[in-house]
Amino acid sequence: MATTTGAFIAGGIAACGAVTATHPFETVKIRMQLQGELQTKGHQIRHYNGPIHGVRVIVQNEGIRGIYRGIGCAYIYQILLNGCRLSFYEPIREGLAKLVFKDGAKQSLGINMFSGAASGIMGAAAGSPFFLVKTRLQSFSPSLPVGTQHNYKNAWDGLRQIQKAEGFGGLYRGVGAAMIRTGFGSSVQLPTYFFAKRRLVQHLGMEEGAPLHLTSSAISGFVVCCFMHPPDTIMSRLYNQNGNLYKGVFDCLGKTIRTEGLFAIYKGFMPHLARILPHTILTLSLAEQTNKLVRKVEGRFLPEKVLSKM
Repeated sequence: MATTTGAFIAGGIAACGAVTATHPFETVKIRMQLQGELQTKGHQIRHYNGPIHGVRVIVQNEGIRGIYRGIGCAYIYQILLNGCRLSFYEPIREGLAKLVFKDGAKQSLGINMFSGAASGIMGAAAGSPFFLVKTRLQSFSPSLPVGTQHNYKNAWDGLRQIQKAEGFGGLYRGVGAAMIRTGFGSSVQLPTYFFAKRRLVQHLGMEEGAPLHLTSSAISGFVVCCFMHPPDTIMSRLYNQNGNLYKGVFDCLGKTIRTEGLFAIYKGFMPHLARILPHTILTLSLAEQTNKLVRKVEGRFLPEKVLSKM
């Protein structure tokens, strides 16, 4: 394991590589979550019907640039989110295990889930302004608009306009939903990944390497999507709203279910799954490799006594 700073860098690099491949499905997911917003069944216009159809429709009408709207914000957000999540998870877990069991190597599902949630919440809070602008950039469409439309020239123009119109607090609109969403996902992502990894080694005899990392990541990604999608839908709507359409997380949840039905909170689930499976696989698999690389670099510049504590 690299130092906390090294793990932050490794996690950020891995996440940027993953988001480059999965960003188009994130764009489709957000638009599907917003289409038909607060419209009763039978009166909802559906421009996007699924991950593949959504990508095709956006590319046909807006080009490749349309499907990659907000990619710059996505990179910054992923560095902050996954840098925190992958660097702080192990120190928090080890510290709690020492406190509770007097043994930092002791594995506990409760501690693992708490550590995953805590590290994820830290990352979500740090990156919230960039996820806010990213959501608004991705939801904007000059041809097939859904939800409230925000016409920003780029990420920095979006941050400037939001700060000017709503003040500094406006940059953190919806941060509560973001922390809940990421807490849900992070509480199961890393614990599920490491749990699956241990079980695959113990029961199927898999050895350390790419097949083990890929299989463990795929299992983790599916579980994360099931847990995270409802708060993800709420977060997308809170981030994209203009004014005070929703007072908060529970107001948005209540209005959505009352108007559109219970399953509205699972709108966009398939493009989310299409995004999060490869994203989780790439992030966690790349993190294994980037962590090793960072560890080698640190080995050249840091004293052995510092590395031995990691």
